[in-house]
Amino acid sequence: MNAGSPLQSHASTEANRIFGTSKVQTPKPTVQDAIRATDERSDSVEVKIKRLDAELIKYKEQMGKMRDGPAKDSVKQKAMRILKQKKLYEGQKDQLMQQSFNMEQASMTTENLKNTIVTVDAMRLANKEMKTQYKKIDIDKVEALQDEMEDLMEQANEIQETLGRSYGLPEGIDDDDLEAELDALADDLYEEEEEIPSYLQDDVPELPATSNLDPLASQPAAERPAAEPLMRA
Repeated sequence: MNAGSPLQSHASTEANRIFGTSKVQTPKPTVQDAIRATDERSDSVEVKIKRLDAELIKYKEQMGKMRDGPAKDSVKQKAMRILKQKKLYEGQKDQLMQQSFNMEQASMTTENLKNTIVTVDAMRLANKEMKTQYKKIDIDKVEALQDEMEDLMEQANEIQETLGRSYGLPEGIDDDDLEAELDALADDLYEEEEEIPSYLQDDVPELPATSNLDPLASQPAAERPAAEPLMRA
């Protein structure tokens, strides 16, 4: 029997009639889809309102050029009818804009709620993780560790002080005594530097001061040059 035989097709039809056929599920529209559709309708109404405005301007220009009479009244009636349609469209546009605004508020509220749920879930997980980590920490052990570290630091300082201690100093000598002795030693050394050894202290003949003496005073009178006679005026 072939796959496309009339008998098999009849059996498939009977099965569909008894058990029914599976319907294709279309995705449900979201709030954003509804907002988009509403905005499109509002834009369409806006286009109609602009077209009616153009017609009203045309009728008004015609009425301005016409005299009073049946023809002008006819144009006026047409303008009144266009104006009523414009008012209806404007009301419809206001309703659509309000609907879009309400849906946008609902969408924002929904998004805020989703963000709040995510934040609460994250906080719950963080709280659970913190509790798990704190269970691994014993505060008494931490305090004991701190005390032990402090004791070790004090012992290290004591060891450094011990290693830096001086040896061979007699008891009862402090820093003040050492400083006084150092100052006295410096004075003695200074006095010794100023003293002249005995072998350098020989008698040295004093030289006469020659700066104010006349160089001719040491010569005999016969060897002195004769004085030149004074010139008379």
